[in-house]
Formats: sequence, structure tokens, C-alpha cells
Amino acid sequence: MRVLLSVLLTSLGLLTAPAAEKPNVIFILADDLGYSDLGCYGGDIATPNLDSLAKNGLQFTQFYNTARCWPTRGALMSGYYAQQIHRDELPGLGGGGRGVRPTWARLLPDFLKPAGYRSYHSGKWHIDGLVLEAGFDRSLDMKNQGNFFSSAGNAIDDQPVTVPADEKGYYATVATADHAISCLKEHASKHADKPFFHYIPFIAPHFPLHALPEDIAIYRDKYLKGWEAMREARYQKQKTLGIVNTELSALEKEVGPPYDFPDAFKTLGSGEINRPLPWDALTDEQRRFQATKMAIHAAMVDRMDREIGRILQQLKDMGKYENTIIFFASDNGASAEIMVRNGGHDPKAEPGSAATYLCLGPGFSSACNTPFRRHKTWVHEGGISTPLIAHWPQGIPARGELRTSPAHVVDIVPTILEITGVEKPKAWQGETIPEAPGKSLVPAFAKDAAIARESLWWLHEGNRAVRVGDWKLVAAKGDAWELYDLKTDRAEAHNLAGQMPEKVKELEAVWQKQTDAFSALAKKTVHLQPKPQAKGKGKGKGKKK
Repeated sequence: MRVLLSVLLTSLGLLTAPAAEKPNVIFILADDLGYSDLGCYGGDIATPNLDSLAKNGLQFTQFYNTARCWPTRGALMSGYYAQQIHRDELPGLGGGGRGVRPTWARLLPDFLKPAGYRSYHSGKWHIDGLVLEAGFDRSLDMKNQGNFFSSAGNAIDDQPVTVPADEKGYYATVATADHAISCLKEHASKHADKPFFHYIPFIAPHFPLHALPEDIAIYRDKYLKGWEAMREARYQKQKTLGIVNTELSALEKEVGPPYDFPDAFKTLGSGEINRPLPWDALTDEQRRFQATKMAIHAAMVDRMDREIGRILQQLKDMGKYENTIIFFASDNGASAEIMVRNGGHDPKAEPGSAATYLCLGPGFSSACNTPFRRHKTWVHEGGISTPLIAHWPQGIPARGELRTSPAHVVDIVPTILEITGVEKPKAWQGETIPEAPGKSLVPAFAKDAAIARESLWWLHEGNRAVRVGDWKLVAAKGDAWELYDLKTDRAEAHNLAGQMPEKVKELEAVWQKQTDAFSALAKKTVHLQPKPQAKGKGKGKGKKK
């Protein structure tokens, strides 16, 4: 298998290293990062390390996630749509954040281990089960996702951390990188003869908007011109970079947060608003409050990039940078959510500090998702579009090139398996492993080649979509299907459903066929799922907006 892989990669121009040297793999995942937040995707935030990876690697312009954190993570690490493995809901079958994967739904480390790989995890988990039981050798599980300034509640190698009584100077993004670097140093010291896979899912820039004061200071006044100005500037940069070929979507002034928590506004005060209203219609207090939230979001992204830079330097110090393929993506689009939870919000405290609980909201979320519509949880382009950077000096000769083929997080497992020369088993502990939907992206490493597939499919909380070629059928929960030609309209500005009813029926049949197939598979193990939580004990969703 390794010899055959070497021949294939050499023929594609993807191999300059000795065939015997297996590549290392790092997958970095951001949380609630907008499509345009990175500089290389049109953004105004300082992200020089990620920009450098893009400049010396590849940028995929039509890469997709599942619109939400836990479904994306399950799909990313398993290679299956989350609904196939009970990690998101199917009609009448449950599933979701409490869903338990079938025994056959192994994660990537279980497939890499027999090939000699060691696997490390540093950051957010949000997949069912314990990390080490999923095949990882070491883990920092950032269970505390409500306070970036405390390690309380986190776990090291699935054991609760002991929090120092005088804990000071802790920041989750830095701690994530510290752990990743510690794992890499240990690997160099004790396992230098083995390749590694390292999964690094940062919490940033997920709410609460918590950032270091010195980072916030850089952006404090940067966004006072408002979200319209920010969207236009990012859009123009994207066009210059060749990232997009579409018009800029209109701000949807009637679309607010996906869940309604009216009590939060009593705590957050009169500076908070739940709609992307015209910037010049806001009060001075509202403009300052909103711009400050965006400044904290930017500071969180900036700091994540700096910490990624430290990880990259560790790779270079180990002599592993050239033969490590590094991926970067986001689990969903930027979030329009507004809520107060965990430790609550002190309106008198410095914004971005531990005593505050702020969320980005729909105005600047729309700007972060430029040029697309909607946000996290929706399956319009703004909710499901993510940057994907692929950087591998020793294996990808292309530098600074774009890849336009549509792709999805379910493609990452088959891509990594092909790169590492690992053949996925047909069964696990005597149980047949069903065929996975993902496609290897390796052919697109050599040139901007289309990845052949029948369709891409989405369903989350009643929001649904399917993409076949450049045609996309999409609907928010309770709404009629909308039809778009994404070849020129990824802004989803021109609904063609009324003009092309037969195309709507055709794509709806594709969506339903996929849904039925996933349901048939999930039914086989639905009896093993935990019983639904009683009302009032879940995540506390409010009214959908």
C-alpha cells in the first residue's frame, strides 16, 4: 500500500520526500470563526501565521462544515455525516449533542494507530465518549468553555485538572497551544521514530467574548465605522484576492439570533441589539458596545493566530515542519447568538474580562461571514462556509493557489488516510463498517480539480440543504425551499425556485433520498441511544427567530 501511495503521489507531483518517511498531520479547528475573518480570506484581523500557511500552500474557497460545533467535530473525526452516527438529529430518530456513536463509527486515531502513528488532542472535544478511548495518546479536554480565564473543569488525559488556589495568568487559547507544544516536545524526545497526528481545536473565537486586555487594545476603535463598512471592505478585498465570484449579500434586518433569550437583554443593557440594523440608526452607546464586541472577537482571532505561530515554530525546531501537512478550518460560521450563562455578566466590568459574558450578535456576525447570508445553525452559505488551508511543503508543490472544488469536513478522513497510506478496515470488532460519504481531496492538491461526488447534504434543527454541482436547494426551518445557482450566486440573492420548479423537485428528491438512507442506518442503533432529557434540563433554547 505504501509503495502504491508513493507512486500515486509522485505521479501527481505531491511527493518530494523520501517515500519511507510518513507525513505528520495537524488539523487546527477554530470555533465560530467567520468565513472572512482571516486576512487571506479577506479579513482585517492580523493573522500572519495562517496567512503564511495559505501563501505557501492551498486555500479552498468552497469548503463546508455542518453549521454547528458538535456535528462538525463528529463528522470531521469520523468521516461520516453527523446524522449517520447519531451526532445530529434526524426526524423521529433523535440524535445530537448527547448522541452516542455506533461501535463501528471509529475516529481517525483508531485507523492511524496500526500504521505507527501517535495521536494527540489539544483543545475542545465535544464528541461523545472520552478522548483517550477514541484512540488518542494524550489530551487536553477544554471542558470549561464558559470562562477563558480559568482551567476549572478541564481534563488532562481524561482526568480532572487540579486548579491552583492562586490561579493567575491563565488564558484558554494560550493553554491550548502550551499543551500542543508539550505534546510535540514529548514526541520529539520519546517517539521521534514515529509519525504523529495532532488535532488542535481551539475554543476561540466562540462566546463568551473573552480576550487579553493588550489584544483588545489593538482593535478597540477599529470597528466604529460599523458592520456595513466592514462588510464592504472585506468584500472588495475578497474580490481582489479571487476568493469569491458573487455579489455581496444584503443584510437581513429581520433575522436575529437563532434562539431568543429576552432576559439576557436586561443584563446586557441598552447597548445590545438583536438585529443588524443600519449602523447610522444606532445610538452612540449601541455603536460603541457593538464595536467593542467585534474588537474582542478580533482580539481572540489574533491571539489564536499568534499561538498557532508558536506551534509552527515548535514543528520547525523539531525538523518536522516540511513533512507535516497542516489543515486549518472552522466548525461553523460566525454566530448571531446572544445569551448570558455560566458565570453571568457584570455590566460594570471591563468588556472581555472574566466577569463579562458577551456574544458577537447578528450585526458583526453578518460581517464576519462576508459575503454570505445567515449565521451558525443556518445552512445558508454563511452558516456552513469555512476557510480551509492545506500546507505541506514536502508534499504539495503548489504555493498560494486557490482550490474551488466544493468539499466538506467528511472529506478530511479519507484525505488523511490516503496521504498516510492507511487503508481503512472493512469491519471493526466483527461489525461491518458502512461506506463513508467523503471523498479524498488529494487530487485537488496537484491542480484545481473537481472532486467528483453526487451531492453534499445538510440538516440541522430543521434547516436543510443539498448541493448538486453548482445547484443548491436550501430552506430555513419552516420555510419553503429556495434554489440558487452557486456558480455566480453564493450570496443566495436570487431565488430561482419559482422559475425552475422541476429543478426544485429534482434536488428535493436527492435531499430526501439521502435523508432516508441516513435514517435507515441510524435506526439500526437508535435503541442504544440515551433517553431524551426532560424539558428544562437541556441547553435552554429560547424561541427560534
